[in-house]
Amino acid sequence: MSIYHLESRLFLPLTKEEAWEFISNPDNLLKITPDKVQFKFLYPRDEGFYQGQIFTYQLSPLPGFTTKWVSEITSIDHGNYFTDDQRSGPYTLWHHQHRLKAVEGGTEMIDLVHYALPLGLLGRFAHWLFVKKQLIQTFQYREQKLKEFFGEIPGRTSTLKIQTLKPHV
Repeated sequence: MSIYHLESRLFLPLTKEEAWEFISNPDNLLKITPDKVQFKFLYPRDEGFYQGQIFTYQLSPLPGFTTKWVSEITSIDHGNYFTDDQRSGPYTLWHHQHRLKAVEGGTEMIDLVHYALPLGLLGRFAHWLFVKKQLIQTFQYREQKLKEFFGEIPGRTSTLKIQTLKPHV
């Protein structure tokens, strides 16, 4: 199984508290997800935000293909980070850390995602063919929307990269 690592770093002119308020509100995920993904929450919408919480949503990663995704908030350090893990959905592994770090002029928003696809060689081919591109487009869209909402810190450059992790032998 190939495991991939996505890292996105974005600098926003917000306090950590303001950034936390935005990223810890599940409704805001709808605001920063491309329309073409047809993302919608199925359950829950208004229970707050806590460790152990389960979210169920539906999305369309490919035209004509709709899937459900169930994720759990597995860890939270309020104001600093939270982690969500896929419990059911299109990936074999999806572990997403959302981190906030105070920097001069605002907050660095860091997304660290470890993920793997099913189907062995076919999954690796799908990653090469479209999954990697789609994830990059999704995170670029998020960056664009967040900058539209909040602006950016002058002199700071956002980064986005995906790499294949090599197994240690």
